[in-house]
Amino acid sequence: MTKFRYALVAMTVLIVVFTVAAIANGGINLITPFLTPILALSWQGQFNIDFACYLVLSGIWMAWRGGFSGASIALGVLAPPLGILFFAPYLIYLVSKSNGDPRQLLLGVHA
Repeated sequence: MTKFRYALVAMTVLIVVFTVAAIANGGINLITPFLTPILALSWQGQFNIDFACYLVLSGIWMAWRGGFSGASIALGVLAPPLGILFFAPYLIYLVSKSNGDPRQLLLGVHA
């Protein structure tokens, strides 16, 4: 789990740095660059749809993992729009909370 934690920290740092650079270069306009390729039915649009589905699935997993409690549903709603910026730190927290037990990490209340 230590290597997994390091990978999550690296992902978080990478996305924070990249996000700051993207905002500095293009502003906070996320919706137009995301939707334009989708509406054009381009390969970039295909990737955007695929990635959006992954993000929604990660949100559903977060809500399920917590037994669809109010808090876990809130986490599941936050996950898709915030992406790895939210998901990686949350997984770091879960690794610590589960004492490195992969079963507890993945299954939550269902373990």
